[in-house]
Amino acid sequence: MSDKRKILVTYALPYANGSIHLGHMVGYIQADIWVRFQKMRGHDCHYVCGDDTHGTPIMINAEKQGLKPEAFIAKMYDEHVADFAGFHIGFDNYSHTNTDENREIAYDIYRRLTANDKIASRTIRQLYDPEKGMFLPDRFVKGECPKCHAKDQYGDSCESCGTTYSPTELLNPYSAVSGATPVMKETEHFFFRLTQCEDFLKGWTREAGRLQPEASNKMQEWFEAGLQDWDITRDAPYFGFEIPDAPGKYFYVWLDAPIGYMASSKLLMDRLGRDWLEFWGKDSNAELYHFIGKDILYFHALFWPAVLEYAGFKTPNAVNVHGFLTVDGAKMSKSRGTFITAGSYLKLGLNPEWLRYYYAAKLNSRIEDADLALDDFINRVNSDLVGKYVNIASRAAGFLNKRFGGKLADTLPPSDLLTALQVAGNEIAELFEAREFSRALREVMALADMANQYVDEQKPWELAKQEGMETKLHEVCTTCINLFRLLTIYLKPVLPKLAEQVEQFLNIAPLGWADSKTLLLGHTINPYQHLMTRVEPKQIDALLEANKQSLQAPTPAPAPAAEAQQYEAIAETISIDDFSKVDLRVARIVDAKAVEGADKLVQLTLDIGAETRNVFAGIKSAYKPEDLKGRLTVMVANLAPRKMKFGLSEGMVLAASFEDKGSGLFILSPDSGAQPGMRIR
Repeated sequence: MSDKRKILVTYALPYANGSIHLGHMVGYIQADIWVRFQKMRGHDCHYVCGDDTHGTPIMINAEKQGLKPEAFIAKMYDEHVADFAGFHIGFDNYSHTNTDENREIAYDIYRRLTANDKIASRTIRQLYDPEKGMFLPDRFVKGECPKCHAKDQYGDSCESCGTTYSPTELLNPYSAVSGATPVMKETEHFFFRLTQCEDFLKGWTREAGRLQPEASNKMQEWFEAGLQDWDITRDAPYFGFEIPDAPGKYFYVWLDAPIGYMASSKLLMDRLGRDWLEFWGKDSNAELYHFIGKDILYFHALFWPAVLEYAGFKTPNAVNVHGFLTVDGAKMSKSRGTFITAGSYLKLGLNPEWLRYYYAAKLNSRIEDADLALDDFINRVNSDLVGKYVNIASRAAGFLNKRFGGKLADTLPPSDLLTALQVAGNEIAELFEAREFSRALREVMALADMANQYVDEQKPWELAKQEGMETKLHEVCTTCINLFRLLTIYLKPVLPKLAEQVEQFLNIAPLGWADSKTLLLGHTINPYQHLMTRVEPKQIDALLEANKQSLQAPTPAPAPAAEAQQYEAIAETISIDDFSKVDLRVARIVDAKAVEGADKLVQLTLDIGAETRNVFAGIKSAYKPEDLKGRLTVMVANLAPRKMKFGLSEGMVLAASFEDKGSGLFILSPDSGAQPGMRIR
């Protein structure tokens, strides 16, 4: 076709540190639908992605599992590929970032940026874990927010108040790797001079079509706050690419991760015998689109375009951003079973196209969160796909096979309904192009309603009983099949597997968008086989149950009957006045560390609202110090301080046990919602 476009689409690389969940799938499905639509239109469109495999979390998780990082990422790669294939995500190439191609392009970009004076070397002070012998990335330092004083916050931002900061600003910091108190240490790092790119970025982000309005507004906020140069270095030990001519220094994962888009493109084009610079070259006439979640907008709309521009490559035509997924109106929850992995959905036999359709029915071109309302999911899939769409074929195919050998009528009388469905293809195409999927599907289902109304009015089951109505029955059933075919064309980007089954049923070649301009006549179809089952509520119940994870410590098994505990006798009765003398307070464990030279003691720093207390507790046999940090407990606040050889103990935490300690030791925890300093009465 003369107006054939050359398009490359990427979606943000999933981190190879965990399983794909249904929240991730929102974006992959959104991009996949758009790509499938472009391919149906006949464009030269490709969809590339791959695992993001570098960084400290990968290195540490691999170590915990007794694996080398390469083996760990290979295992996650296989899992991710299977999940994406299960949801019919049609990547043209799916790679990972630990490839020779990615290394070569990363080195090339680094050298280009250096030659363009966009890389600076600086000595910085960074927190260092003396026990693990490593510098700590932002997310591996935790402590108290310097603004709102919320405990156990990460080293880059506070999840409680939203403040961003550097890890050196945290109060009472500790290493999330070992629990050790980090120390400050100097190191040389390389920085990308983002501050020198502001004029370019202001112009680039304001160009029509680059960003959605909400994203453009966010850009202005960041410009007003002031850009910062971007640290692209991490120190050994680190799993990643060592920086050229800088032994012991590695590219920060956020440098080589997006370069993975380019490397995956190169691998694809090498396979096709084409030049990857057709899409990434500075003067390329191809269209380049990134689909991402809103949490990585800063990086994809500021850092990445600037890197591409000053390294001499093409910048994206647009960055398309979507919101997060909620389930039944709330954040995904492991305890409620709504933190649902893609693998569990597939393993339980749920149809992935149910979810593809439901997501599409929720998605638009704006940066809005989508809600997976489970009851609505059941009702919408059953009503739209089974009750409206599939129903049309099932109501006509039997008559065609029994009465006409499966052959459609050679001609049809003029039909306003068929014409309306054909004309609607233009508007539906515009909506798909604009990523207004929810509106597109509303249009399709309105057409399905019209088609079902036609069947109800023509009543082919009654025509089949009437003499002399063979021609009419043939025309009605042929019309139904053509209505169904047109609806299939419009649903194919969303339901590719179902469309493939329909193509087999109709005995036709794969449908393209232009096929909506023609009708299927004088053609023999195959016997009809059921195309889609209904969603059963029990399937959703089973899915939630399979994904429930207890966030509580496991309950110890009861002692065997022969070894039943001997309960202590109840102590002597006291008066309410006696009890009121004991000042019990809710306390948060700010810090916990083993006491050197003591077998049983753990040193606790307790926040009781107005102040902090140091308490030595004999609970080492039951708890690892790192597991205690952030927990709420109960302490006796007015107990006389006790001088011990390890220091002064300023209170006592309450714990339960049997007298002989044979069945364990359990510190008391108040219900969620309690705040440090509350008195227990």
